[in-house]
Amino acid sequence: MKEAALYDIIRKPVISEKSTLLGANNQYMMEVQKSSDKVAVKQAVEKIFSVKVKSVNSHNRKGKNKTFKGIKGQRNDRKFVVVTLEKGQEIDLTGGVK
Repeated sequence: MKEAALYDIIRKPVISEKSTLLGANNQYMMEVQKSSDKVAVKQAVEKIFSVKVKSVNSHNRKGKNKTFKGIKGQRNDRKFVVVTLEKGQEIDLTGGVK
């Protein structure tokens, strides 16, 4: 897989209270492309961050229907993954990419 394609799969890390608590279990939460599968996400994380991935769990979040100033709309659907790393592996999401 090309290097540029790897960076297209992972959109951004999710920094929230829940994802911070997952960090204690060596798990990291990220938003990814809706069309990506677990194998592609695993390859992208391993190559970009130079770590060994143990498992990848994914879930899709359907966009909410919203009304803004009387105009109805819908937020975009999003896909999230929780990546579990092998023991001794770590990703520094705030420091930058290795």
